[in-house]
Amino acid sequence: MMKNLIKSKAAVLVVLSAVLFFPSCSEDFLDRPPEDSYSVDNFYQTDRQVASAANHLYSKPWFAFISNVAWPIGEIASGNARTWDARNQEFSNYSITGAHGTLTQAWESLYAVIAQSNAVINTLPTAIGPDVSEDVLNNSIAEARYIRATAYFYLVRIFGSVPILADNSDYVLEPVVPRNPVEDVYEFIKRDYQFAIENLYDRTMDTDVQAGRVSSNSAKAALSKIYLYEENWSMAYQLSNEVIESGEFALLEEYNDLFLEQNDNNVESVFALQWANTGIYAEGNAIQSFYASAGITGFSDGWAALGPSIDLQEAYETGDERYYATIMEPGAFYPNINGGFTVPETVNHQGTNVGIKKYVIGNPSNGASQSYPNNTYILRYAEVLLINAEAAIMGGGPLEEGIESFNMVRERAGLDPIENPTIEDIFHERRIELALELEFWYDVVRRGPEFAIEFLGNVERGPYNNDTTPPTVDSQKYVPTVEDLLYPYPDSEIQSNPALLEDPVPYDFNANADEEN
Repeated sequence: MMKNLIKSKAAVLVVLSAVLFFPSCSEDFLDRPPEDSYSVDNFYQTDRQVASAANHLYSKPWFAFISNVAWPIGEIASGNARTWDARNQEFSNYSITGAHGTLTQAWESLYAVIAQSNAVINTLPTAIGPDVSEDVLNNSIAEARYIRATAYFYLVRIFGSVPILADNSDYVLEPVVPRNPVEDVYEFIKRDYQFAIENLYDRTMDTDVQAGRVSSNSAKAALSKIYLYEENWSMAYQLSNEVIESGEFALLEEYNDLFLEQNDNNVESVFALQWANTGIYAEGNAIQSFYASAGITGFSDGWAALGPSIDLQEAYETGDERYYATIMEPGAFYPNINGGFTVPETVNHQGTNVGIKKYVIGNPSNGASQSYPNNTYILRYAEVLLINAEAAIMGGGPLEEGIESFNMVRERAGLDPIENPTIEDIFHERRIELALELEFWYDVVRRGPEFAIEFLGNVERGPYNNDTTPPTVDSQKYVPTVEDLLYPYPDSEIQSNPALLEDPVPYDFNANADEEN
């Protein structure tokens, strides 16, 4: 029987200081720490040591969310992918309850990212030696604030109103924590990203910035996306345009090259999670375990747990080069998988008559079952261009520049430019450009309940019936309600923190100013 979920990595180390040694309460998300981290007593005495403070934030605490949660929400719920697996199919037919373990993993993993980020942010300033430079200290804190903001961005899009924790130690003696309004969560995120803009290294000025680490322009790109969600078109345009003009990022010439392991941390990568079985990150991801067919990985995984929906397959335009890099058709040949791999004619992920290529890399020399070294993109330059295009089309900047950004993405895919793209063209382009990159659900929902309900209710989620010639579609369509556009809080979290069921409480930014600045 196919494994449906991978166990979260056990907490085996301690982050930065005793800040995370809370009274034992296994259900308390304040005591979420460490899906993994390490001891730092008397460690941060030099610039080099302080510069390593955020290393673990790029991988370990994200494991359960990326490996088990991000694709059921981002791809199955949105209709980009389908499955017969009963548990994950509940994301497709909108029957998720707070008892669903995947939601618990989302909450736990994302709050683990926040807890470990908070440990860096709040403990590092008092843990460093006298010879550490202020720039190095501020850069490491800014990395942690960038990553904390990103975790909150996922939380607010999945659950809506959630508790804001700037310092977990504040709640050790009072673990019942109120949730805060959505607009306050977004304000908190914006302040974190703004701090990151002001304190992260500018890679265009400092070429010694380690590959894979976020930069000041990475933070501008992330903040432009927040303004896009808030429909602040002028700020979304301004920040995305500053990133474009910086020259720090560019499109790779070939779309398929984005998903080759040897091209991790390429010029298009704005922020990516850093996976590896060895070295400073020391953690693999498990996306390939679910995306790949049996036999490709070289291990006992390769569960083909989801397949590209018929709806997604039919959304591609003729000649779109992104199809080959995203979806495996029968007979297609991939020279970079296991020395050369031809897709079997019988490929049939979950009744879709195709397979998945994106994030499938085969059997790498430094991989293991459920633990693969290829990066997971959180933000790419192509998306920055599409943010720029959407903001301009919606009136936030010069239309001709937005159209140019839009068509750069299309032309890289081998498609003709569109002279006057609409918001529907942008939506479609985002779907195809970012397909199976764990993002589409959020794009659908942010367009508002009326659009989301109509779109999601009309997505074809059924399989092919191969008993007919040619195959026909056993249609499956499910219409969500407004309530389905946010997920319920996990039951276990409500039990340990009943304040989640109470009205949101405004976050006191003044009282927490010292923690934020």
